[in-house]
Amino acid sequence: MSNSGIKLWEKAKTLIPGGNQLLSKRSEMFLPGGWPSYYKKAKGCEIWDLDGNHYFDFCMMGVAACILGYGDDDVDGAVKEAIANGGMSSLNSYEEVELAQRLVDLHDWADMARFARTGGEACAIAVRIARAASGRDKVAFCGYHGWHDWYLSSNLSSETNLDKQLLTGLEPLGVPQALEGTSLPFYYNDIDTLKEIVAQNKDQIGVIIMEPQRGVPPENNFLKDVREIADRIGAVLIFDEVSSGLRMNMGGIHLLHNVKPDMAVFGKALGNGYPIAAVIGTRSVMDAAQGTFISSTMWTERIGFVAALATIKKMEDCNIPEKLIYLGEKIQKGWKKTAAENSIKINVQGVPAFPSFYYDYPENTELQTFFNQEMLERGYLASGSCPTTFAYTDDIVDTYFSNVSEVFAEIKKCIDNGDIKEKLKWPVRHNTFKRLTG
Repeated sequence: MSNSGIKLWEKAKTLIPGGNQLLSKRSEMFLPGGWPSYYKKAKGCEIWDLDGNHYFDFCMMGVAACILGYGDDDVDGAVKEAIANGGMSSLNSYEEVELAQRLVDLHDWADMARFARTGGEACAIAVRIARAASGRDKVAFCGYHGWHDWYLSSNLSSETNLDKQLLTGLEPLGVPQALEGTSLPFYYNDIDTLKEIVAQNKDQIGVIIMEPQRGVPPENNFLKDVREIADRIGAVLIFDEVSSGLRMNMGGIHLLHNVKPDMAVFGKALGNGYPIAAVIGTRSVMDAAQGTFISSTMWTERIGFVAALATIKKMEDCNIPEKLIYLGEKIQKGWKKTAAENSIKINVQGVPAFPSFYYDYPENTELQTFFNQEMLERGYLASGSCPTTFAYTDDIVDTYFSNVSEVFAEIKKCIDNGDIKEKLKWPVRHNTFKRLTG
């Protein structure tokens, strides 16, 4: 296997701080020194790297953005037509209004929508609007909500505040010290942590933002209790559906739990890989946006709106969520079955449409690195997380598990022999945010 991508990644780290624009795509998060890093072509669930090597993607599928698959003909066709008619002008794209209506129609509690291009900035927009609507500064949060100051400021109070949300080791350098204590973490399925925040910050919590579901389902009426607390203290409740939205159903996953927020945020899958994000909400909350300044030239660009409309249409026409759930359940069962056949202990998590697993051993990170290494040699981009895509077929999934079975057999030997580190051809993958250069 040639290594053009590996060499380019080393060069990138000297030209781009951190090597690229997204932590989740850093090669060190998968196989430091051995990951192909760059793609030349992507179609369906297949990727070709700079040297023409072919892979099936059972890793991230565009960091969960390409719900229909790479280069979907219907979405790409709509985008090409939009480009032919002009992607930007001094007038507005009419598709913006169509998309707002479609999202409101999918959520009977919502009345209005605003748009951005990424999930992180959409969360920042939602928090700004919610603060404006509530008239209070402090934010209680649960989950991962992006890179902006309002979120990272939580680590000004304690450098570990964000560790239990998704990513550890996030540094708040460059975030104003004046924001210390304005964003306060609570923990999923632990309503007492939210109650404690409310008790310690009387009449100051104006926003509660959380992921309605990521790895595990809500327990003991958790979401309903959060809703009750928000109502009682007069806080705006935001559900961050950037990762969960449109995967298990048409709309937000909160609809399955029958809990209505005041606002919800969407991104990733909304445009099947084209940049588009949305904030929807009730009229009384969203109208507060008119009292603060939220504006950007590229939020009016046409392609994102067109891609989102085409994605939603195909998802409805083909009942995509049902297919994603079927595939995800098949993958979850496959992991469990293959692990049991090889006497390996793993823990399978996530909603069916976004499954994940980890090895129930102290050497989990080393075992994950070995899995990535061995699957790569077999022609798979693979990790412990596998957001499903409409581009998967039964045959593709079955062949994937034929290869997983071979790798699990090797992992069992490593566990028994205690020599996993000796079997690694590359350094152990990163689990956290780290500097890549000195």
